[in-house]
Parts: sequence; structure tokens; C-alpha cells
Amino acid sequence: MKELPSFQQQNFQVVEDLLAQVLTNHISDETHLTTLIERADGSYRVLFDPAYFVLQEGYTAPTKSQWATLKKKLKRHDNRIFVFKEIGTIDNQCFLDFGYFST
Repeated sequence: MKELPSFQQQNFQVVEDLLAQVLTNHISDETHLTTLIERADGSYRVLFDPAYFVLQEGYTAPTKSQWATLKKKLKRHDNRIFVFKEIGTIDNQCFLDFGYFST
């Protein structure tokens, strides 16, 4: 297994504002950000409302393509961001883990 990169902590409010912006879809001006958790290693977990994803008819969960689009959107806002491979849902919330590469 590859070793994870080291992460650099950021100003929490700046990261939270970024996520609030990223987790606003084109249908509504309301953010779907629920909770941002900062970890001791400098990485973060963001919990957000699954309503961020517009599900296609017959689907009950976001597609891999929708997750990939969200990851790309996040990285476009700040290219120092590393997104962990594990994504999914917990307690009716979607989650995504990420960190800022150390410079």
C-alpha cells in the first residue's frame, strides 16, 4: 500500500468557505455542506447532503461519474488538494476525505 502524503493544515474558516462554495450545485444557491471535520494529521472529512447530487431516474445513489466530477471540481478550486479514494455515505450523509499537500 502506498504511503499517504503529508498534509498541511489550513485556516478552518477558509476551508469551510471553499467547501460551502464547491457543494453548491447549479440548481440552487444553497450549500449542501453539513459538517467539516479537521483531523490531527491535517486532513479533513466533509459531510454533506446527498441532495447535492441530482440522481438520474432509477438511481438511488450517486454514480462514479458524479463522484469523479465532484473531486475534479474540488481540485479545480485548489490544486494543492489531495482527495482520498474512499468516498460514500454514512448516516444518510455523503462524505469525502481530503487534505492539502505540504509544500
